[in-house]
Formats: sequence, structure tokens, C-alpha cells
Amino acid sequence: MIESDGTAGGWPDGELAQAAVAAPTTGRFVVVFDDEGDPGPLLADVAGLSTIAYSADYESTAMDMDETAGADARVFTELGIAVVTIDSDQAAALNSSEGARGHVLAIAPELIHRALPDGGYLDGYRDGVDDLAARMGGAAAGAGAEAASSKPRARPARFDDDDEATWGLRATRALGSEATGEGIRVAVLDTGMDLKHPDFAGRSITSKSFVPGQRVQDGHGHGTHCIGTACGPRSPSGTRRYGVAHEAEIFAGKVLSNEGYGDDSGILAGIDWAVANDCAVISMSLGADVAAPHPPYNVAGRRALRRGSLIIAAAGNNANRPGDPGFVGAPANSPDILAVGALDNKLMMAYFSARSLPGRGGQLDIAGPGLDVYSTWPMPQRYNTISGTSMATPHVAGVAALWAQATGRRGLELWATLMKESRRLDRQSADVGAGLVLAPK
Repeated sequence: MIESDGTAGGWPDGELAQAAVAAPTTGRFVVVFDDEGDPGPLLADVAGLSTIAYSADYESTAMDMDETAGADARVFTELGIAVVTIDSDQAAALNSSEGARGHVLAIAPELIHRALPDGGYLDGYRDGVDDLAARMGGAAAGAGAEAASSKPRARPARFDDDDEATWGLRATRALGSEATGEGIRVAVLDTGMDLKHPDFAGRSITSKSFVPGQRVQDGHGHGTHCIGTACGPRSPSGTRRYGVAHEAEIFAGKVLSNEGYGDDSGILAGIDWAVANDCAVISMSLGADVAAPHPPYNVAGRRALRRGSLIIAAAGNNANRPGDPGFVGAPANSPDILAVGALDNKLMMAYFSARSLPGRGGQLDIAGPGLDVYSTWPMPQRYNTISGTSMATPHVAGVAALWAQATGRRGLELWATLMKESRRLDRQSADVGAGLVLAPK
């Protein structure tokens, strides 16, 4: 699961990654360095770059993306990764020159990621198929349903929203947990947050935008929804409880725009900031449909773990079950990032939830509630119900914060605890990993 060598997650030292990608790219490159020394001289002497910005030069290691927009390179100091503007000759020099050999682990195109779209637009279609199947006496064909067999099957457990709490809090056991997340910093890197949402009045919130020209204030909704699930209040006014770690310290990092898109530079800046600020949990409900692990996140995930920060990411919604199981995309498919799949309220796989691919990386590690999830939304709407592995991920992140508080564990030990304490499901591990995430009692 976790690498012990110094390579960039399976990419040979110095290899210029040329894997075919389905995601769009920016034209810049991401350079992964070894973790010894300052990469600035290499970028200057070998690639000829003159303007190099360092995240360490900014308060709380929160790089100003507007101020550094014209830089030739942005170096994320905590991670040992840089996003650079170079041509093919400069990339070749960094990849093969004697001065760079052994210090440059990988060079890859900078990808554009998105807030993973929810599966809600298919719900009406699925409901219709379920109704037809029921009236015909056939197999259930709904989210994650399996083909019927001739043998009678036990009625599956079902969790539902009620006046007290959402079904996800009941399924994960968070509703009855004595842990609250107190003292644990949880970073949610997404489209930002509605900082004036009344449900978060009085909470400890640290926020920063890593999207040039945009404030942290969420103009999309996705980020506010994810923060609500991971860290929403214990007793929201006038509605059911929907948040897991209700006393966690919230770090809201805007790495995706109000249109729902963001590049590696902003995402890596957010991870760098979260690690520097000792966030035990980093939740990322974002991704790109790229089957091969993206080198920068292989290294970012591993170095974050060493610093005590566990990155948890959405596996992706590119499946259309039962016919097409999809695949875990980047960055969740990196071996050192915990990949999360989505379940429905009968603990069946949500039809959009991606499946593991064979080989190192690409595994789905654990599953959480991801269908019809009720949580916060920017005002004036206040709440919304949506679906996706994006919604499963903050359930896992919130539960991780509870375990971090209850046990004191961080990094790889926290990862192992989530896996060990999960509820095993009668499903293939390629679909659900270790099973349903469960909170401490």
C-alpha cells in the first residue's frame, strides 16, 4: 500500500511521463524532486528559469496564486514539488542532464481536475427502471443492484434520513460515537465554503483560496456540501444532523473554481498548506478520469503521510453499473492516497462508483455513504441533497477525524485503523475495498 523507496510511485527516476490522459492539461509541467535540498538551483541552472516562487515564503505556507501568476515556477516546499512553465527542451534538460540526475523523480503534464459530478441526473431513470423491474417481478436494477438469483435472498439493511439525522450518519455509526473531532484539523480542498452559512457560526474556520482571482466564498456549492458532511454541527437549527466531526477545526481550501475546475498547481498548493498546518485529514472530492496514477500525487500522498496528514480522495463517478464499472481516477488512484467509493442506503454500490483497476495504484480502499446525501449548500438555499463519490469522501474524512481524536493516531496508522475497523460487506473488494467506514463507539 505504501512505498518505501524513493521513486515517484512507480515512475522510473527522471522519466518524462507521457501517459495518455483523458483530462485536459494546462501546458505547464509538474516536476517532482527528491526530498533533499532546495530545487531552485536546478530549475535556474538546468532549465534556465529566472522567477521562482516558494510557498515557504508566505504566511502559513499559503502561496498567493495571484501574486505568483507570472512566476516561471511555483515550488511547494512541504511537498518538494514544483509547477513550471517550460518548453520541451527545458523539460528534456531537467529529465536527463547530469546535474538533475537523481534529483528529479518525475516530470508530468499539469492536469485540470474537476469537482466530480454527482449521479443525481440519472436518479429519475434509475427509479423508473426499479419500478418497472418490481412490477415485472424481476431483479432490482437500481443503484449497485446485482442480478437476481433463483435462491431467496435476505432483505438488505436499509438506512433512511429521519428528523434526527441523515442515513449516512446512522450507517457509519457516527451518530452514536462519543468522539467529536475536537482538536483535529480537517482540510477540505474543494470549491471553497459559504463562510457566512449560519450553521457554522462560531466555529474555528481557517480559509484560503488557491484559485487565481477568486475568493474562498463558494460560488458553486460542492465544497460547502462536503464541508457540511465532514464537519457539520451536532445540532443544526431546524433540521436533521448531517455532519460527522462536529467539533473539528475546519480548513477550507478553495482549489477548484466557482465553475468546478482546478489545476494541479492549486491542488498541490492546497495540500502543501494543509500539511504545513498539521491537518490530520485532507479531504479531496475532485479528480480527473486518468487511469494511470499521476506522479505528483504519488509523492504528495507519501510525504503527507510521513508528516501525519492522511489524504482521502473520491474514487470517481465514471461507472454506469452494472454494465460499466469504470475505474478509479487521479488523484485517488495514487497508492498513498485513500480512495473512497460510494454506497447507497442499502449498502449496495452506487451505480456511478468507480471500481479498482489491477496493478499498483488504482485500488479502491474503502466505501462510504454517497447516494442522496443531505448537507449544507450556499445561502439562501442552505441545504441540498446530491450524490457522488464526492459525498462518500467527506463521510470517510469526518470518521477519520473521530478516530484521530479517539486514538491519537496519524498518517499511516490512521489509515490502517480506518481499514481495520470498517464493516465488511458481501461485495467484491474491487468495489468496496475494506468495506463501509465506521466511527469509533
